[in-house]
Amino acid sequence: MRDRRVAAVVGRHARLDLVVGCRGGRTVLTHAYAEPPFHIGRVFEIGGAAYVIVVCAGPGVFAGDCLHQRVTVEGGARVLLASQSALQVHRTDSLDAAQVHHEYHVEEGGELHCHWDPVIPFAGARLVERFDLQVARGGRLYWSDTLMSGRASRGEAWQCAAIDHELRLTIDGALKYLERYRLAPTERKLREPWMAGEAHYVGTTLVHHPRATSETAAELQGRLEEIEGVRVGIDLVDRALLVGRLLATTGVSCARARTVCREVILDAVFGRPELVARR
Repeated sequence: MRDRRVAAVVGRHARLDLVVGCRGGRTVLTHAYAEPPFHIGRVFEIGGAAYVIVVCAGPGVFAGDCLHQRVTVEGGARVLLASQSALQVHRTDSLDAAQVHHEYHVEEGGELHCHWDPVIPFAGARLVERFDLQVARGGRLYWSDTLMSGRASRGEAWQCAAIDHELRLTIDGALKYLERYRLAPTERKLREPWMAGEAHYVGTTLVHHPRATSETAAELQGRLEEIEGVRVGIDLVDRALLVGRLLATTGVSCARARTVCREVILDAVFGRPELVARR
């Protein structure tokens, strides 16, 4: 691939394209292309998986920015993707939004783990984000994301202009989970009890694995309900597909809930507790 962008959009319009494969019994990056502000550093091995930290080196995203991330996991490969830090979405006085589009393709026998830091929309920010997860029937997936209310310590809780979000998961070509919402605090109050309430963190966890069961979902539900400031709903919505939704009042409670969730799933479902990455 060649970078054909004009100078004016460098750092604002960018692509990241990764292909992860299995070579000689090891998971390796077989293709990596990154346009600034994306950057891929050294790949580490952890528990038989390639551990890749995706760096977005800019100060965040602004209105008119467009970031496109595409990842393919080939059969036999196992990869853990994580972000270097939270993604900040900056204020805009126009109707233009920052756009973030992720595509993930997990082939038969491939395994993808994504554990992302929160997205932080500043007051007045506009964001359109799309996550398209395509997994083969025999592919395996762990996905965890989080959205913050904003810079709550500065009094900016739920003061973004608009968040347009879609998370789509297809298994073997069939749509199995679709999460779609638009948050516009000036149009609809988000602090109502039946919406965000007192929560400052909203998160989703998706697991596709043949060992994901209703018993695992029940165990997770019980464990997470013990954490103060956390409300969760976890269920096995289809064969081998577990879905969890999280509301948390503080960063500490959110981080604790996500850690417990990942530890339980890695141990009980994937059988690989060593994949809990420490940075």
